[in-house]
Amino acid sequence: MVRAIYDSIYQRLRQDILNGTYPYQSLLPSENTLIKTFSCAHNTVRKALALLTAQGFVQPIHGKGVRVIYQPPQKTLFTLGGIETFKETARRNHLKAQTDVVTFKTIRSDDAIAEQTGFPAGTELYYIERIRRLDGKALIFDKNYFLASIIPGLTTAIVKNSVYEYIEKTLGMRITTSKRTLTVERTTPKDERYLDVEGYDFLAVVSSQTFNSDGIMFEYTQSRHRPDYFAFHSTAIRGK
Repeated sequence: MVRAIYDSIYQRLRQDILNGTYPYQSLLPSENTLIKTFSCAHNTVRKALALLTAQGFVQPIHGKGVRVIYQPPQKTLFTLGGIETFKETARRNHLKAQTDVVTFKTIRSDDAIAEQTGFPAGTELYYIERIRRLDGKALIFDKNYFLASIIPGLTTAIVKNSVYEYIEKTLGMRITTSKRTLTVERTTPKDERYLDVEGYDFLAVVSSQTFNSDGIMFEYTQSRHRPDYFAFHSTAIRGK
């Protein structure tokens, strides 16, 4: 219950920052004000603020309060930071999203897949290939492996719409953590076949292992992005 309270406070404040209610360099309301607003304890507010700090939205300033340091991207980008679905990214950027499913099948991981993904050999997986389009441009080629045992009932229609939406809203599973590796790789014949590469001979490639609230890895994905629609974004805090 406590987690649900501080998460809802975090979501509310995050949205207020994103929509400009609390603009860049402004101060959030004091802790005491937030406690009264949300009818909660000090510790609950502090957890919500700690999460906003860790994600680069705010910075606590001793003796002054909590300052907003978030600035919106200056151009349309897929950013490596946070866990955001393709549909959510398109909506944020006011673009029309489309997903084409190239491959959808059930497989058993072999040694090569196990080494690449981290799923043990012999694990039953959904293997999916998808082309992601924004305003008609094919910009991302996704290769997904999903753990079949904890994502039952996956279909091509769900995959075309949003797997995460199905996981969270239908299955009620909470997605919490994604470990990612970013590389730059030469385009392959398959990339050139499916993407509008427009002369680019390299792509930004994000490989990710994603975990649910029980610490179980349910997804390995390799997303191959056209570089002019991709940016690396991270928040680092220097230790004392």
